[in-house]
Amino acid sequence: MTDQPYVPFHVHGSERSSRWLVTCDHAANTVPPCVGGGSLGLPDTDMNRHIAYDIGAAGMTLALADALNAPAVLSNFSRMVIDPNRGLNDPTLLMKLYDGSVIPVNRTADAAEKARRVDAFYAPYHNAYADLAAQQDDTVIVALHSFTPQLKGRPHRPWHIGLLYASDTRLAMPLLDLLRDESDLCVGDNEPYVGHLPGDAVDRHALQTGRANVLIEVRNDLIETPAQQLAWGQRLAPILTHALEKMDA
Repeated sequence: MTDQPYVPFHVHGSERSSRWLVTCDHAANTVPPCVGGGSLGLPDTDMNRHIAYDIGAAGMTLALADALNAPAVLSNFSRMVIDPNRGLNDPTLLMKLYDGSVIPVNRTADAAEKARRVDAFYAPYHNAYADLAAQQDDTVIVALHSFTPQLKGRPHRPWHIGLLYASDTRLAMPLLDLLRDESDLCVGDNEPYVGHLPGDAVDRHALQTGRANVLIEVRNDLIETPAQQLAWGQRLAPILTHALEKMDA
């Protein structure tokens, strides 16, 4: 029995006609076989850290997509192979050092290797993303990420969930208000990061095309288990639905 061929992305629920599109740019810590023989030269401890992927985000993405009856697209390569949530001109597109860890296979990666990885992994993921976003005239993009409770040498991050947004706040503002009504949540407003980067996934597929959007960050210690991922996906779905109603009102 032969192994299934490697594909750099996964589409879930492509037949669904919801206007929602749920995305997960950093879903996997996979290193494809054609990159370093399937290894970046890092120990498993690093490959299982936030530097390799967004812990818990994939399961939460699938749960949210199911709860919204929406399609989802998820990457299938580590952000350290090539980062699909960076613009092509971003210097962090191919990282050589991240949160204290040197990435051995990337240290010698030149411009040709970066271009090869863009063609092999980054471009197919974004092509699938664009195709799903174009299925509806009024697609609304929800990008799901997770963040580490603490970077090395940095203060602890208190937020349970954060919303990131840039110039288009149509969905983010009502969603922010609704999340702040949840008494058990510490909600970040453009925290733990600020807005979006030029050319990143939301900029490319939402801001540049006029699609309503929001990027949601959940602290990864809250979504470590499948049960937690399911609970967060099911919790966010009605809140997002209410926020969309407010946006459209």
